[in-house]
Amino acid sequence: MNKTLRAYIVILLLLFIGIVVVEFSTPQPVNWQKTYNEKHKIPFGTYIFYEELEDLFPQSEVKDIKRTPYEYFDDYYDWEDSTYYATGTYMLIDERPNLDNTSAQELLDFASFGNDIFIAANDFPDRLKDTLGFDTKNKYSFSGKAELTYTNPSLKSDSISIQKELSNIYFSKIDTAYTRVLGYQKFGDSLYANFIKTSWGNGFFYIHLQPIVFTNYQLLKKDNKKYAEAAMSYLGDDTIYFDSRNKINSANSSSPLRFLLSQPALRWALYITLITVFIFMIFNAKRRQRIVNVIKPLKNTTVDFAKTIGNLYYETKDHDNLIDKKITYFLEYIRRVYHLDTQILDDKFIKNLSLKSGKNETDIKKLVNKIAYLKSKSNCNEADLLELNKAIEDFYK
Repeated sequence: MNKTLRAYIVILLLLFIGIVVVEFSTPQPVNWQKTYNEKHKIPFGTYIFYEELEDLFPQSEVKDIKRTPYEYFDDYYDWEDSTYYATGTYMLIDERPNLDNTSAQELLDFASFGNDIFIAANDFPDRLKDTLGFDTKNKYSFSGKAELTYTNPSLKSDSISIQKELSNIYFSKIDTAYTRVLGYQKFGDSLYANFIKTSWGNGFFYIHLQPIVFTNYQLLKKDNKKYAEAAMSYLGDDTIYFDSRNKINSANSSSPLRFLLSQPALRWALYITLITVFIFMIFNAKRRQRIVNVIKPLKNTTVDFAKTIGNLYYETKDHDNLIDKKITYFLEYIRRVYHLDTQILDDKFIKNLSLKSGKNETDIKKLVNKIAYLKSKSNCNEADLLELNKAIEDFYK
């Protein structure tokens, strides 16, 4: 590791440590985002309400719905008996719930079999509004605090006054034949219905237009929790199916970096690390040494020399001289490789050469006879040279 690389690493570590120290020493601002998430302890999460459900309904089991209501309750529908083998109360608290018409129809079917549906929201699917005969508007403006009251005289003491993050949604239309107003919201001298109970089949829908009253911030203010408790008193002590904001198919739920990205200090540390690595790669992409010139290796002239000598002998037609050299080189090869005496080329020599070389004895005898014949011949021609060369090459192979 060279000095430059070590310097980069040290600077990066110091930068990372400095950012983490600054982030953790700086007071974190309050997150006022309206998440309505039962896992969030921020002001407008629903952690406190969710944790208190077991105390509000001591005989009930709280089950989280981490799919759409249609996907969840459809699994509990018995197609043979045309009924549900699950009973209880479906509960949804969200300002703008992601509730489509298919899930709305599933909730209508679930309620028709004697179950309750509690929804605290500002927006509703058309299937629900058209079927239950209600509608909402937000045409009036308001400022300051508002009073939330119940129509039931026994719940008069549970009325509260709140002023932060209220909505101006109210029921502009209800079906009085099946619907009863349970509560009002009063802004100044104007009184509007904000909590209703409507029957559907053998069950009931409880619809509240101020989900903000069930958040952490409002439940911890004064005695505001009594209002939420009073709203829950209308529900039966049976299984609670709580529509969780932490759906299985949530975009962040399966991400391995979800914790790093959820913490500002760690998130910025990750971003700076990636940026630093990218810059480091750009600057180190340059060459660190001058271009080395390619030096061609020395050419092997042995083959060229052999070709030149061969052409010389071939052009002069000195076949006797070539045959003599071929025989001399061949016999020297026999002496060097097989350690045989080549002065007398008799049958004993032929047999020993055959044993040591593994060649056919008949072929070796022909080669030896050819050598003896050519050594005794005075004027050799080109055909003699070619035959000798072929016989020697065959031996080498």
